[in-house]
Amino acid sequence: MTRLALPLIALLALPAAAGAQDLPQGLETAALLPPYRTEAGTWMTALRLELAPGWKTYWRSPGDSGVPPRFDWAGLANLDHARAHWPRPEVIDSAGERTLGYHGALVLPIELAPAAPGQPVAGRVEVELGLCLNVCVPADLALDMPPTATSPDPAILAALAQVPETVEAALTCTLTDITDGVRVAASVGRRLAADTAAALELGRPEVWVSAPEVTAGDKGLTATADFVPPAAKPFPLDPAEVRLTLIGPEGAVEYQGCDPA
Repeated sequence: MTRLALPLIALLALPAAAGAQDLPQGLETAALLPPYRTEAGTWMTALRLELAPGWKTYWRSPGDSGVPPRFDWAGLANLDHARAHWPRPEVIDSAGERTLGYHGALVLPIELAPAAPGQPVAGRVEVELGLCLNVCVPADLALDMPPTATSPDPAILAALAQVPETVEAALTCTLTDITDGVRVAASVGRRLAADTAAALELGRPEVWVSAPEVTAGDKGLTATADFVPPAAKPFPLDPAEVRLTLIGPEGAVEYQGCDPA
């Protein structure tokens, strides 16, 4: 399974989707958008969901209480690997907790690298995700890959335009062993808006990461989170694997890798 999550996009016409009677509560439509050939020779599709009013789902790293989606690609033929392109999530405050997720219509661009170059990727994708109103319910979807398209769906292009900008400058990190894992404090030497939200990740789905505590001042911003592995004890953490995403009112940026303080 590869853990993925979903972005927010304006609602456009949907292709054939799972019937409403097959969908869980809170989800009105679900489909994969027709894949198109990219200049790199890969195929770009997208997961497209329409949530019922008031319902939400979560980003790839939602915070303490969120449920990140999981994808199973085993049902796809001619697939070498898949890569998600993550548009900027919403910052959601609920019951005193801040999580990262999405309301409304959602599009997640997914780039598929074919095992046999030039040939399409076909078959079925299985998705597990959480859908939440006042409480969260699990959702299991089985979606068929539609026929290929000769041009990109506008919804995919709109979602790709919302992908956070990658910043080449390295973070400065302090790593501290704690009882059940490692605490990471990642610092950025730039002033940011007071309401900037942050997400810290390691790129290992088995490692739980807490919602960061963010402190900001004239000299920059520091996001601090606990990284807890399944063994619940300190572990070797490679600073190069640390990723920090900063989400502000005007956009989002990502930093990959950090230099030990």
